[in-house]
This record gives sequence, structure tokens and C-alpha cells, in this order.
Amino acid sequence: MSEDAAMIGMGINEIAQAVSGTVVPVYGTGADPNVVVTSVADDSRQVLPGCAFVAIAGERVDGHAFVAAAAKSGAVVALVEHEVPDAPIPQIVVDNSVQALGALARHNIDRRRELGTDFSVIGITGSVGKTTTKDLLHALLSDLGPTVAPVGSFNNNIGLPLTALQVNEHTRFLIAEMGANHVGEIANLTTIAPPDVAVVLKVGTAHLGEFGSVELIARAKSEIVRGLLPDGIAVLNADDAHVADMAALAPGRVIWFGEHAEDGNEGESRVGLNADAIGEDAADRPTFKMREYAAQEGGRGKESEVTLAISGGHNVYNALAAASVAHHYGMTLDRIAAVLRTVRVISPHRMAISRVDVAGTGFTLIDDSFNANPDSMKAGLDALAAWRGDGVREHPRVAVLGAMLELGPEEMALHRTVGAYAVNSGVEAVIAVGSDADGHLDALAHALAQGADERVRASAPDASCSVQWVHTVDEAERSVDAFVAGRPRSVVLVKGSHASGLGSLIERWSARTGETAV
Repeated sequence: MSEDAAMIGMGINEIAQAVSGTVVPVYGTGADPNVVVTSVADDSRQVLPGCAFVAIAGERVDGHAFVAAAAKSGAVVALVEHEVPDAPIPQIVVDNSVQALGALARHNIDRRRELGTDFSVIGITGSVGKTTTKDLLHALLSDLGPTVAPVGSFNNNIGLPLTALQVNEHTRFLIAEMGANHVGEIANLTTIAPPDVAVVLKVGTAHLGEFGSVELIARAKSEIVRGLLPDGIAVLNADDAHVADMAALAPGRVIWFGEHAEDGNEGESRVGLNADAIGEDAADRPTFKMREYAAQEGGRGKESEVTLAISGGHNVYNALAAASVAHHYGMTLDRIAAVLRTVRVISPHRMAISRVDVAGTGFTLIDDSFNANPDSMKAGLDALAAWRGDGVREHPRVAVLGAMLELGPEEMALHRTVGAYAVNSGVEAVIAVGSDADGHLDALAHALAQGADERVRASAPDASCSVQWVHTVDEAERSVDAFVAGRPRSVVLVKGSHASGLGSLIERWSARTGETAV
């Protein structure tokens, strides 16, 4: 954590009061009232001088075992659930370390608001697109003032507080990514960092097995709108019916975005941003016309041509959502377009384009391996089908797909549907990657291959897609190498849930990766 990202300085007694904890000083000494805590970490390897170390008892590692190591690295106090004997630094004993972390983060946010200078929290949720939207919004808002945003997907009850604790007296914006596996999780996150603006991207089938229905997923996502501060702004996807219904929950104004954002109910006056004329340039980068509208002010307003620097047509919606927030805070459409053209680097493993060398030839890699659900799988396959990075569309295309998790009783059917979708998208090969060590992952990959194979046979004699079901990353690598041999313009998409292990395939290829292709 850099000095600029340090939290607002607090003394040990102030922290103890904020987290309802009891201070246990080092034996024979008292808690030094002059010690100022300037950062927080839950990993002893990330501790810096002046840090408060939060000891969290996880499934595999108990942070209480690392209090001494944290002190050696410069921690000045530890938040613990039980006193650690002979600890070399003061301890604040709490009932629950994770809840205490959240309480401390809320205290830091409250301290920032009490300063009375401009400060806003923007919460983002959705079944897909949260992290990319966060990355784009971070670039936009940083043009307006100091902005704190999570690293990667720090969007749960540990990651969000750690991000909120990077807010200091100079911070203008905090971007809070909010994810959920269960109803009530986002509601809890909004108590830690109550948003001034809440962005809802899409309600899809991610974590369907955990929630049980899309309706419950929508209910969970709506908690970010319910958690808005009084008169807070809801930024909603007008083209998703579940998201659009959340307008009734907004305590203040609603800003709409989408292709049909201005098409409200009869007599409804909407404001927001539309995306028209969506396409892509010769380098496969999405293009669209961004247009503001205000029905109560006579309809169409200013517009600007946008070309993104990242691939994937689905990123038009992510960019439009980010642009809607930036526009709300005063950024002009032309400036928004200019910044979006420069954002080439987003969080790892999300539509990252590179060139991989293979025995004198090679292929273009689309690494979207961070995670997967049916909606994001289809978006990735659409991006693969549309790829024309060198200005032509005639590329051999390979989809390397892993299992999707947390989809509930319909998981097999959903995997078969994605397999069929891959064939329909026009790929020349589908490689479904299972696991020789995990029967469940292997069965899900088999279902994916079945769906693809059934679609190929239903399309005969015209279909020419090769379908393989493999059980290890080694087999997947050999299959890709064999396919691209003699096909130097091949494009390979890698997509699957984190547990599918496809990240290790990306790591292998990273040693052979050339310059980025965008």
C-alpha cells in the first residue's frame, strides 16, 4: 500500500472504540497513545510500518499464528479474536475479526465524510462485468480527483473493507465493488460503505445454485439500491428487466444506460446515456456512439464517438455504465471518450489479448479465465466469433472451456447449452477441460462437450467443428498446440470458473507470450 493510499490516521484507543474491542497492552507496558495507525492488512506479508494487522481464522490458515511476523514487519497493533500469548505488540480483542474489519472500514468512511469536503462512494454490482466496469470507472474518475478502487475482485466482506481503509483525507472517490453468494451479503456491504451512487449492470445466472432462482439473484443485487444514502443515485441497465425494476427502490434519481435506455414507460421522463451504432473497428475493438438524453428537456442531447481499447462487444455496456457515473460527476462526453480510448490494461484474465509462440508459429490468446457463468461464457464466445484483430474475419477459432460452478440442479443442462452455443458461434474446435482428480468438474466438462457434439451432429453435414473432452491441462495444451500447428492466424479463447484450473494453462503460455495484440 502506498503512502497516498493510507487510511486516515487513528490511534489504538480510537480503533478499539470503533470495533468495540478491548486493548491488551504488551506485558509490562501500556498502549502508546502516540502511535498512529496508517494502514490495515490481513496478510502478514503485506504489512508496512504503522500497520494494524487483522488476524482472521480461515479454513486453512489462522492469522493469529502470524501476529509476531506482522510485528516484525512493522505492525503496531493486532486485531484478534483471542489474546495471543507473548505478542510483541498491543492487541485489540474482538468477538469477530471480519466484523471488526468492517466496522473499522465504516469508521474510516465516516471520518472522511466528517471532513466536509467532496467525497463520494460508488457501489457496483451485477452478475457479470463488475470488475471491468470498476477498472474503466477508476480510469475515468481518476481524471476528476484522487480515486480508490479495489485490486482485482476485492468485493466481499474482507476485500471491500480493506479497500475502504485506503480512503484518506485526500480521496475524492471510492469505488466499491460488491458481490454476493447469498441474499443479505450486499446489504451488509452497503452498511460498511454506504453508496452515494449504485450501479447495477445485469442480473444473470452466476451463483444460481446458491440462490435457487434468478428472482432471488435480482433481490440480492437490488440490495445495493436499497442501501443507497438518502437521495442517492441509482445507475441502472435499462435493457435488463430485472435491473430496470429496481428503479422503484431508488431513494433519489435514476440514471439509465443501454441501447434502449430512453424507452421508458408512457409518460416517464428518463435521463441517461444511450449506445447507438454499436460495432467494432479493424482491431476488434468495440465502437459505439454515446449519446445523452433527457426526455423532460426535449430528448436528444450531446453525443460522442467511442472506441474502446479493450476487446469484447459486451464491454460496451460496462463502458456505458462507467461513463454514466463519470458524466453525472461532470465529465464531458468527449473527455469520457478520450479516456476510454486509453484504457488498455484491466484486471488480469479478463479479455486480455496476447500473442503466444508455438514452435515457430503461434496464436492469438483471449484470456478470459478469471471466472465463468453461462452469461459470461456466451459473451466470451461472442467476442471470439467477432475477433478480427488483423482486420480480417477468417481466423481458425478454438474455444477452451472449463466447468462453471454454483449453478444448482440445472448445471448439466446449462453446460450442454453453452457447448451448443459455442458450436453455433462458428468455432472450429471446442476443447472442454475437466479434471482427472475431481469427478464433478470432469462431469461438468463432459456435459459441455456433449452439448457441443449434439449440436454438431444436428447440423451435419455442414458442421465442421471438432469437439474434445480432455481431463487435464496437459491434454488441453497438447490439443491446442496440435490445432494451431500450420494455422498461424488461430485465435484461442480460454474461459472457465477459477476452480477449473485453466489459470495454470495461462501461466504456462505466459512464458511464450509476445506483445499484447490490442
